[in-house]
Amino acid sequence: MIRTSVYLFLLLTTFLGSVCQSQTPSTASNTSAASSPSQRVILKVGDQQITEAAFEQYIADLEAQQGPADLSRKKLGENYASLLMLSQIAQSQNLESSPEVKRQLAVDRTQILSNAEFAKLKAQATPTDKEISDYYNSHLDDYDLVEVKRIFIWSGDGSAKDHTLTPQQAKALAAAVRRAYTTDGDVDKVLRDTPHGKEDVMADTQPLTFQSGELPGAMNDQIFSLKEGEWKEFDNGDAFAFFHVVKRSRRQLSEVSPQIAKKVQSEKLREQLSDLKSKTGIWMDEAYFASKSPISPTSTEPASHQASSTTERGEK
Repeated sequence: MIRTSVYLFLLLTTFLGSVCQSQTPSTASNTSAASSPSQRVILKVGDQQITEAAFEQYIADLEAQQGPADLSRKKLGENYASLLMLSQIAQSQNLESSPEVKRQLAVDRTQILSNAEFAKLKAQATPTDKEISDYYNSHLDDYDLVEVKRIFIWSGDGSAKDHTLTPQQAKALAAAVRRAYTTDGDVDKVLRDTPHGKEDVMADTQPLTFQSGELPGAMNDQIFSLKEGEWKEFDNGDAFAFFHVVKRSRRQLSEVSPQIAKKVQSEKLREQLSDLKSKTGIWMDEAYFASKSPISPTSTEPASHQASSTTERGEK
C-alpha cells in the first residue's frame, strides 16, 4: 500500500505535467458546473485549476506504478493541493534555477524517458502464440511431473531426546524397507510393524507432485529418470531417503503458457538491450569500476597512465 509521504513525493515529480493540463482562470465559472469530467474543475490553487479528468489520470498513473492507494480521494486531493501550493511558491522564488534542483529534475527526466523506452521495448518483446508453442516443444522435459511417495529414516543417536532408534536400528529398518521395495512387498506394513519414534521416520501418506527442476541438484535428474513404479534410495549419512515414483505426467501447454510467455519475453528483451548497448557503444573505465571507491584526481596512479586513459576516453 502507498503511504501518504510516498504519494506526496511522487506527485511532486509530476507537477510540470499538471501545469499543462490545468484550466485557465477565465473558464472557471463555466467549467465548475460542466458535467464532462474533462472540463469540470475540482481543484484550485491560486490561479491554477485542475479538472476531474486530469486529477483522476494522475492518480491512475501513480497507482499503475506503485499499486493501489490506501488514501481517500479527499486526502489525495489535499496532498495534491499542498503539492501545487509548494510548487508555485518554489517557482516564484526561482528555485528551479538552483543547481541542486536542476540535477534532480535532470535525474527525473532521464528516469522517465528510460522507463518509457523500456516499456516500449517490453511491449515489442511480447511473444507470439507460435513462439510460446515452439519454446514449449523444445523444452518438454522442463515440464515433466512426477508423483512420488517419500520415506525418511533418521539415523540418530538413540540417547538423543528426539530419537528412539539407534544408528544400527535405523540401518536395519532401512534394509527392511529396501527389501520390501525390491520384492514388491508391503512397505507400509514394514513401517507399521517396526517400533520407532515419531521423530525417527517420516512417510508420505499421499504422493507429492514435483516438476522437473524443483528437486535439489543431482537428485532431480535421478528421480526424473525413473519410470512409474521404480524407486531410488539416497543415503546422506544422517538419514536414509526412499523416493517411489507413483505416476509420471507432463504439464500441458495451456497450463504453462503464462510462465513461458514471461520467460520468452525476458529473453527477447535481454537480447534487445544487449543489441542496443552494442550499437550505442557503451564504454566503462574498468579500473574505476573495479575499485571499491572512486579514483580521485589526486590518486597515486602514474600521470602517464592517467593521460593515456583520458586520451582513450576521448577517442571512444
